[in-house]
Amino acid sequence: MIDAMRGFGADLRGAADAVAARGGALGRPLHLVSRTTSTNDLAKQAARAGAPHGSAWVAEEQSGGRGRQGRPWLSPPGESLLFSVLLRIESDPRWLPPVSVAAGLAVTEAVGVHAQNSRPLLKWPNDVLIGDRKVAGVLVEATATGRGAHAVVVGIGINVHTRAFPPDLASRATSVALEASRTPVRAELLADVLERLDRDLPVVVGRGLGLLASRIAACDGLRGEMVRCAEGLEGVAEGIDERGRLVVLSRDGTLARWSSGEVHLVRRSAPSQRF
Repeated sequence: MIDAMRGFGADLRGAADAVAARGGALGRPLHLVSRTTSTNDLAKQAARAGAPHGSAWVAEEQSGGRGRQGRPWLSPPGESLLFSVLLRIESDPRWLPPVSVAAGLAVTEAVGVHAQNSRPLLKWPNDVLIGDRKVAGVLVEATATGRGAHAVVVGIGINVHTRAFPPDLASRATSVALEASRTPVRAELLADVLERLDRDLPVVVGRGLGLLASRIAACDGLRGEMVRCAEGLEGVAEGIDERGRLVVLSRDGTLARWSSGEVHLVRRSAPSQRF
């Protein structure tokens, strides 16, 4: 279902057909809006009104898009893929955090299909990088609906067609187009992300990330790196566990598991380095 077709780039107009062709549950119904504050806001409002599992919202432009820590997500019209999908999850609440990592994995793998000249990496918990530059981000928010199942909104922003970033972002951001050998099509990228998340979701909410471990390890952008959290703790990242936590080898030789928060690289290190 498409609410409106005006004000959209040509590569988004086939989004509903591209998603439906994959046969999954996510992205159906699909709502396109030319401009909104953020697609996560739309999804949360719809969740409280009873929207079904899999409903998704795609915007050509956002005036109040945000990433982690409340940072704004710039989205000039026609350049980004901006969408949110509503998940209604009936499971043990402890498996909800891994949904964020699973979404990041879906985006990382899908971006890799379209950015053929690159190797996208997942920077825990849910940023996607190419080299040291951010190409996509994920924001997962739970919302209370009073309807039993957990309502989880997965918001995703991907830089797709941007070829010139503002000076303050030029060294920290990239786009699919800049890393691709042919012009990316946002409708197909959307379908690729939703297809992967739809496939992985039942496994993740039932059993955690264990069965996705090899795929996560293959694109883990922090593994083997010295990292520091917001509280000042440091260590070498050892991977992501089945509950979506970052496993860190601390300076005292103990393993810590960081469940959330901002993580910064301290310095580049060889994957084999240990304290």
